[in-house]
Amino acid sequence: MSIGLILLVVASILILFGTAQRVLDRLRLTDRQALLFAALIFIGGMLPDIAVTPMLSFNIGGALVPLGLCVYLLVKAGTGRERGRALAASALTGIAIYAMGRLLPDEPEQALWNYNQLYGLAGGVIAYVFGRSRRGAFIAGILGAMIADVWSAVTVWRSGAAQPLVLGGAGALDVVVISGLVAVMLAELVGELIERAARGRRRDESRVFDGGEFRERSRSK
Repeated sequence: MSIGLILLVVASILILFGTAQRVLDRLRLTDRQALLFAALIFIGGMLPDIAVTPMLSFNIGGALVPLGLCVYLLVKAGTGRERGRALAASALTGIAIYAMGRLLPDEPEQALWNYNQLYGLAGGVIAYVFGRSRRGAFIAGILGAMIADVWSAVTVWRSGAAQPLVLGGAGALDVVVISGLVAVMLAELVGELIERAARGRRRDESRVFDGGEFRERSRSK
């Protein structure tokens, strides 16, 4: 089982135990919806790829279901500005992953780290930085990985090589899952830290240190 599918199982367990409820609320997903999408990605990832043309195929779990999830989240986004930011972040994430693929050595078997995992981690971080919100970061992590996959294939085709593209297949599913999960986890972690710091500042401003102890600040009427 690939690392992407393992992470999907772990995420599903966390959802079942209720520990991911806050994240799901921010994504506008219920427990059942999240588990349904996770199950569809898991099962679809193990099904045979579907050929569209001799040069293009797609994997249900690695491409079709994640794309459908992103469309659903975009529709649920609160404002057009949030949608635009998520799509812009997706493009920037795709550019970054594509650039990594061009700069890294051509012999991934000699690398110290699996390239697909590295792409996923880097994509998740970049998606968080530009996606801003939890929903935007999650969308950017998934769409960015898919954009990079398509861009790489187009570059190969333009060079004259007849290399088929399997969108979401093989290691691409790992990149999509890792990138999306890392992006939303970073957004949740940093968001929670910022919110706690803000609550702490509000408490500090409402209290004063007097006579060796803290007391509530008197409010003018």
